[in-house]
Amino acid sequence: MAEVLVYVDHVDGAVRKPTFELLTLARRIGEPVAVALGAGADATAAVLAEHGAVKVLTADAPEFTEYLVVPKVDALQAAYDAVSPAAVLVPSSAEGKEIAARLAVRIGSGIITDAVDLEAGDEGPVATQSAFAASFTTKSRVSKGTPVITVKPNSAPVEAAPAAGAVEALAVTFGALATGTKVTGRTPRESTGRPELTEAAIVVSGGRGVNGAENFGIIEALADSLGAAVGASRAAVDAGWYPHTNQVGQTGKSVSPQLYIASGISGAIQHRAGMQTSKTIVAINKDAEAPIFDLVDYGVVGDLFTVVPQLTDEIKARKG
Repeated sequence: MAEVLVYVDHVDGAVRKPTFELLTLARRIGEPVAVALGAGADATAAVLAEHGAVKVLTADAPEFTEYLVVPKVDALQAAYDAVSPAAVLVPSSAEGKEIAARLAVRIGSGIITDAVDLEAGDEGPVATQSAFAASFTTKSRVSKGTPVITVKPNSAPVEAAPAAGAVEALAVTFGALATGTKVTGRTPRESTGRPELTEAAIVVSGGRGVNGAENFGIIEALADSLGAAVGASRAAVDAGWYPHTNQVGQTGKSVSPQLYIASGISGAIQHRAGMQTSKTIVAINKDAEAPIFDLVDYGVVGDLFTVVPQLTDEIKARKG
């Protein structure tokens, strides 16, 4: 069976959930070969093996942390040259898509971004994408070279599938461009105790209808009752009510949770582009004609300042 490269998203050896989802998808089309880079790469081997990696290629060098994405592209290209895979799968994060795009250009291959499903086809992997605010579902495949595919988080289940997970050192030669852009400083993100927005199974978002930063507390309270991440529309972010890091939409982050709750969000195309692939969508809005209701599975026409606290209380009561 052909091998499939899976780029590992990890922090000091702690593998993030989207990587496990990629391993699930990779097993549908071949044998997963994981590529783990940077500090803690070797420590990822055991858990990657538990989730289906037949081999784990590891490399560590200062370039991976001291410079931007080019050193990682150099390493992934080295893995590609060593393995000659049937496909390369990368998480659909901002960094992941840049790595994937650069790799595709280097190896002369086509690229598919933001896939939400993947299956084997007679002429190569077939990726499913959601387009035009979920109005269309497309199936496509790369017709030239080795497919490079980025996959949205929460697109596949995390499934245990024990495999050998043999660790092999990856020899990497960095090109002249690898040290072109140096990282001069880092500021740790302040932890909220909530899940990462793009990886969360549940997301609760607030928009213009929240009517002020001081009112986002009711959105946070609902999110905390569900163990959810908090999102915001562009209107709320532009008004300074919530940080840009929590923006959901075309110019923010793209999410695909099991449950998405939109409170006081009208449903502009910019926002819909970032959450249209959510499995179940619930909207709370006092305007019955709001465009968001064209997209939802469940809609509540009502004042969010009445509905959201009642919903939070009910969830807490049932959990209690």
